Amino acid sequence: MLARHVISAGPLVLRAPSDSDAEAIARACDDPVTARFLPLLPSPYGLADASDHLKHARARWEAGGAEFAITQDGRYAGSIGVRPPDRRRVTRLGCLVAPWARGKGVASTAVRAVADWLFDQGVRRVEMEAEVENVAGLRVAYKAGFREEGLRREAESLRDGRPADLVTFGRLPGEAALETEPYLPFFEGGELSDGVVRLTPMAPADAGDFHRMLADPVVAAYKVGPPSTLQDDERRCRYTGYWWVSGQRIELAVRDAGSGAFAGHVQLTQVTPALGQAMVGYSLMPGFRGKGFMTRAVRLLTDWAFAHTALHRIVAGTEAGNLASHRVLERAGFSREGVHREMFPKGGGRRVDDIAWARVRSS
Repeated sequence: MLARHVISAGPLVLRAPSDSDAEAIARACDDPVTARFLPLLPSPYGLADASDHLKHARARWEAGGAEFAITQDGRYAGSIGVRPPDRRRVTRLGCLVAPWARGKGVASTAVRAVADWLFDQGVRRVEMEAEVENVAGLRVAYKAGFREEGLRREAESLRDGRPADLVTFGRLPGEAALETEPYLPFFEGGELSDGVVRLTPMAPADAGDFHRMLADPVVAAYKVGPPSTLQDDERRCRYTGYWWVSGQRIELAVRDAGSGAFAGHVQLTQVTPALGQAMVGYSLMPGFRGKGFMTRAVRLLTDWAFAHTALHRIVAGTEAGNLASHRVLERAGFSREGVHREMFPKGGGRRVDDIAWARVRSS
């Protein structure tokens, strides 16, 4: 049984919810973002639903768990629910932040404080989950000191019946919850542009164009690995926010700045913080070739990486015969570094050489 305490966390006070919170809870839960990522909540959500929530909150305390209202300056800002610890003293928590309190560090501060409080209550392990598309939820877990532990594929069913993957997190006593800047920060303003091309995060709406681009004979000729299905590419586009916030890679749509049309794809992958190195890769739609689009895109991304991350080297690899790709890298400031002999497998058992390229921070 968890003690019914009030928790103070900087500007926040976490307390048991009360009937006076009902109206604010209803407004917070009737928000489209809340409804999107908490598919078990009623939608629309009204005062009667908030009253039901308050009853369940009291029952959760009585069952050995906890339910907190997050308040800031006396105003309701969200909720945190904690399952009763099991026989191994393991529990799981979930968090909801009201629209008017988002973007201020409320969730990560509150989750960190509740986890610390749980350890003081003798809990041995605290778990969290976030849907792979819930970038805000993922950021909360990382900032609150939780470590990513795995992926539960198709573990969630959304309102439209589509299955969704969940990222799992855990935190143990003694693990510091340090406030650190992400290795790959998000673009300020959400995109990069030089007035001719725009780089925007890949989204599920880009999957069709991305799939058609990969099927183009020129792109397919230089692609490593088997062809992907449209379903594969849709799933890939749903993962781009997770990959970015977790520091694994950046996947971007290259767009015509004037029309917004999908022109291609550029990525920063194989991110290795210990070396300060990452790899750039790219592909272009047929209608945008020969216009300097990809040179601009690669230069934009590389310049941003050197200005806003700790990366020191951006590398690339191209087939020896891919002259168009060579020209892109040369114009974007990359230099040849060597040859990896017989690197890429081709049809009929052949293998071809890979030209290694790099651009370093000082270049």
